Amino acid sequence: MSSEEMYLLYHGLILPKETHSLESLKFAQEFTFKDEDVVAVTYPKSGTIWMQEILPLVLNGGDLTPIQTIPNWDRVPWLEEKRLAVVVDQLASPRALVTHFPYHLMPPSFHTSKAKVIYVIRNPKDVIVSSYYFHQMAGFLDDPGTFDEFINKFLEGRVMFGKWTDHVKGWRHTELGDRIMYITYEEMLQDLPAALGRISDFLGRHLSEETIQKIAQHCSFKNMKANNMSNFSLVPKVHMDPDKSPFLRKGIAGDWKNHFSSELLARFTSVIHKELGSDSVSLPWSLD
Repeated sequence: MSSEEMYLLYHGLILPKETHSLESLKFAQEFTFKDEDVVAVTYPKSGTIWMQEILPLVLNGGDLTPIQTIPNWDRVPWLEEKRLAVVVDQLASPRALVTHFPYHLMPPSFHTSKAKVIYVIRNPKDVIVSSYYFHQMAGFLDDPGTFDEFINKFLEGRVMFGKWTDHVKGWRHTELGDRIMYITYEEMLQDLPAALGRISDFLGRHLSEETIQKIAQHCSFKNMKANNMSNFSLVPKVHMDPDKSPFLRKGIAGDWKNHFSSELLARFTSVIHKELGSDSVSLPWSLD
């Protein structure tokens, strides 16, 4: 399948046609955000599926019903994908959404609402590795080629949703004030209960320690991998082939060390530092 058949171009961003359409993107731009809505924003492969598990549990006080009965793409749908129009009327309030949109493409109603944002950032070296394996198993994405070739595509922004650096810079320099919370994938891995406590307080839920521990248990990588509503096993093999690579692969930090040569790392670090400029100083991990 050619790139033209596989992808559409939207404001310079490459998006897969399997999950996106001009109609779904128009629907997203005309979407009416409510003040009580919550949206988790990620660059692809930075913890999106994790947030689809976490948000319903935090918002519902630990009620497991949504994560046990509703596939993640319907319980916390993507703002920009085709599925939103199908399920939007079934979403209980407060609604939880996820999006990969860069800040400048968020719909007008988002900016005039009081909807809250949780921006999850992940070490880009691990983002690349996760994305590389996802391209291998996703039938609706092009073959990633060698890891070296894929790094070049990533650094040049010839991947879904463009450059990682553009995405991060856009969302780190917003005018959202106390409507946005920043958290790292690595923080969540290191101490999930503490991360859930922060998320709970940010969303005004102030959950008990007992409830937070319960949510943390059900949002562990092991439990998510075993949950058919969360592990994408319901997706036909033609779209996602777990024999090539499982969707929930490792759920760890630092796997990049098994993939980067010293030469690749030096080139990657140089480009990221240059593009982030002063923003690289405040990153929560070293890029070297």
